Amino acid sequence: MKLLVVEDEPKVASFLKQGLEEQDHEITLCNDGKNAIKLAQENQYDVIILDIMIPQMDGLEVAKELRREGNKTPILMLTALGSTDEKVLGLDAGADDYLVKPFEFKELLARLRALSKRNLNNLLEQKILTLNDLELDLNLRVARRGGQTIDLTTKEFSLLEYLIRNKNRVITRTEILEKVWDSGFDSTTNVIDVYINFIRKKIDKDFPTKIIHTMVGMGYIVKSDT
Repeated sequence: MKLLVVEDEPKVASFLKQGLEEQDHEITLCNDGKNAIKLAQENQYDVIILDIMIPQMDGLEVAKELRREGNKTPILMLTALGSTDEKVLGLDAGADDYLVKPFEFKELLARLRALSKRNLNNLLEQKILTLNDLELDLNLRVARRGGQTIDLTTKEFSLLEYLIRNKNRVITRTEILEKVWDSGFDSTTNVIDVYINFIRKKIDKDFPTKIIHTMVGMGYIVKSDT
């Protein structure tokens, strides 16, 4: 699994990193709330392990902010406080599970497996992606906006799907080349801009609200009103 571990106690962070890497998981460490949000916005993780007592923004605020942004990555919250009220606060903030320190490492692994499996099942069940009045039917590979069917090529559909799955964050041209084209294109190629223009003509041109926005010098972003 690809895991984001947000923990400001060096010994605990080191323990988690070493133990999880020994289980062949890929670990990103972070020790404050603001950086945690930035990392979660820029990367896809299978689970976020989030301590409550961290600098800049506590874990509760981090969880709330990620959920406000539409980030659905499972969150396993860690805390030294094990009262029912504390657990309820964590779950209400958007956490999917709760583990009280100190804990057995094998219990942590079991919780992570359960969360990852649940997340995978949710992704498999998500057959229609929506963004405002735009729908992508992943089974039929059909796009609709405002009830109107829009014909997209295979590559256009894949590009639009990636943009929607990463809505409300700026995606660079290099990232798109790596994730959608998965080939050795020169990063200076304009193929991304060409395909973005193709899609815009089909899903934005005849509608008052534009979905795809250019961030000059950075890349593209699709924005949701919800």
